[in-house]
Amino acid sequence: MYPNLYYLLRDAFGWNLPALKIVNTFGFCVAISFLVCAWLLVKELKRKQAAGYFTYKEITIEVGQSASIAELLINFFLGFLLGYKILGLFIVKGAMNDPQEFIFSVAGSLAAGALVGLFFAGLKWWEKNKSKLGKPEKRTIRIWPSDRVGDMTIIAAIAGFAGAKIFDNLENWNRFIQDPIGNLFSPSGLTFYGGLIVASLALLYYFKKNKISFINVADACAPGLMFAYGWGRMGCQVAGDGDWGIINSAFVSNADGTVQLANTNNAFYRTLGENTSYYLGQFGSLDKVQHAAVKPFLGLPDWLFAYTYPHNVNNEGIPLFGCTWDKYCNHLPLPVFPTPIYEIVTCLLLFGILWSIRKKIVTPGRMFAVYLIMNGIERFLVEHIRVNTQYHFLGLNPTQAEIISLCLIIGGIVLYWTAPKLKVSKALFKRQHAAAASS
Repeated sequence: MYPNLYYLLRDAFGWNLPALKIVNTFGFCVAISFLVCAWLLVKELKRKQAAGYFTYKEITIEVGQSASIAELLINFFLGFLLGYKILGLFIVKGAMNDPQEFIFSVAGSLAAGALVGLFFAGLKWWEKNKSKLGKPEKRTIRIWPSDRVGDMTIIAAIAGFAGAKIFDNLENWNRFIQDPIGNLFSPSGLTFYGGLIVASLALLYYFKKNKISFINVADACAPGLMFAYGWGRMGCQVAGDGDWGIINSAFVSNADGTVQLANTNNAFYRTLGENTSYYLGQFGSLDKVQHAAVKPFLGLPDWLFAYTYPHNVNNEGIPLFGCTWDKYCNHLPLPVFPTPIYEIVTCLLLFGILWSIRKKIVTPGRMFAVYLIMNGIERFLVEHIRVNTQYHFLGLNPTQAEIISLCLIIGGIVLYWTAPKLKVSKALFKRQHAAAASS
């Protein structure tokens, strides 16, 4: 496992770049997924605009003005944060020992913050002054939905992160109440469905405000969302952030974090007993430790069935023999199913399917409905071998993700069959079908 890019590049190429300790591998993968998703969304929105699914909005802007006080202050503030934290990482003594802790603390360099802030403000003043006119003019421009992807991405990122943190803390309430502030601002601990729900609500408000068809944008987003989910799981796997499966009791762990098939049927229980304190802390009782025995088949490698997540970013488990990776020196006492790998493969395949059928589904809402059904089924199935907090009611013990994924499946089915009844003008509907027939 590689908790950040420093260890990844050091292990792969022998590079020693301590500054990269600040770049968490999970966050890096999520950033890539956002960029790719935004690129795919632009392509889809432009295609749908040409097909008549969207129209433009005319707005009046004033050009030729000098930079306002508000613009200068905002740019100074952004530059100050960059200098205070990022440059401060290289300036403040001891910051490089634990870059992530430094970034999420109040420590920093005031001098570097002030210098970079002034530079950003000066850059904004120069940029506006370069295009300044003797007399500012008012111009009317057309804004298409594809021109707003930058705004959509920022809204989705901020609201998605907030939602992911909120739902994760609701799912792990006992952990949250022990340290509310620390858990709220921790870079780890995120729930995909929480991010999806809160981001969708924020974007729904944004679309309504700008008179953009939410359901048509949802259709355009569907393939990208599936890709983003699959690629995000790559970050979970590489960082080892806890999104793994239940124990595979057909295997045992070695002191160096590798796995091997158990010699006896009692090996699982013996190792469980040797690590009682760890598993009691995780599950509260040894009787609640979930496991299943599955041996490799079809010549597939052992790591597809059992993995100990050595050097995981959460530092969970027991010490690794001979480890020198600072605080990332633990591995799981018993190997687990690497469920992120299963989701990476599945979701990237589903992305390929969605991308290939996107031009064949012309009824607004049905593309997003197919995404909801696919995503819901995939997550519902994988939850059966994942470790998650369970809820207890009516004699059932579902996880939060199982409940939400089941709702997505039902919602997707309902949306698919009711989509033809959604409000779409006759002229627009004819243009959509004509464009689909000619493509």
